[in-house]
Amino acid sequence: MRPSIDPGPIVIVGAGGFGRECLDIVEALNDHGAALEFVGFVDDGGGDDELLQRRHTVCLGPTTSAPHGARFVIAIGDGAVRDRIARQFADRDLQAAVLIHPQATLGSDCRIGAGTILNAGARVTTNITLGRHVQLHANSTVGHDATLADFVSVFPGATISGSVTLGEGVTVGTGANVLPGVRVGRYAFVGAGAVVTGDVEPGATVVGVPATALPGTA
Repeated sequence: MRPSIDPGPIVIVGAGGFGRECLDIVEALNDHGAALEFVGFVDDGGGDDELLQRRHTVCLGPTTSAPHGARFVIAIGDGAVRDRIARQFADRDLQAAVLIHPQATLGSDCRIGAGTILNAGARVTTNITLGRHVQLHANSTVGHDATLADFVSVFPGATISGSVTLGEGVTVGTGANVLPGVRVGRYAFVGAGAVVTGDVEPGATVVGVPATALPGTA
C-alpha cells in the first residue's frame, strides 16, 4: 500500500539532474490527483540556470533558505551528505516527504521511511523495509524480505535480491546485482555492474564479477 501524499508546499534539496527527476515525480503525482506545491530547489552550490529555466523553476538559494512550513526531499546521491542535511533540517523542525512515482510499483507489507524517493520503474515487492531518505533510482528492483537502512542509494537498473540487508549509507551502483541473503555493511560501495555473491564489510568498495573488495577498503 502506498503512503498517503500530504498536500502542500515541497522543496527539493539538490538542483542537479536527480533533483530535476524528482520534480518529474512531483509533477506526475499532481497529474494523478496529488496537490503538491513545488516551491523550488535549494542547493549550496547553486544550479544550472538554463536547465532550471527550461523547467520554469529556480534555485531559491543554499539549503539554509528552505522555507519553514515546506516539506522536503534530498535529491543528492551521497548518503553521508543526505544524513548531514537531514540532521540540519531536523534541527530547523522541517519535515521530510516521501515521493513515489506513479510508475513505480510497491507490493504488500512494506515500510517506507520519511524522505524516501522511488523513481519511475522502481520495483519493490513484499515485506520490504526502506529506511529514511532511501533512493531507488529508475528501473531498480528490491526483492522480498529485504531491508535497506537509512540513506541507502540504489542506482538505475540495479537489482537487490530477496532477504538482502543493506546497511546505513550503502550505495549500489548502476546495473549491479546483490544476490539473495547477502549483507552489505554500512557505507560500503558496490561498483556499477558488480555481482555481489557474499557479505561485504562496512566501508568496503567492491567491484567485478564476482565482486571483490578493492585493496585498502575492507
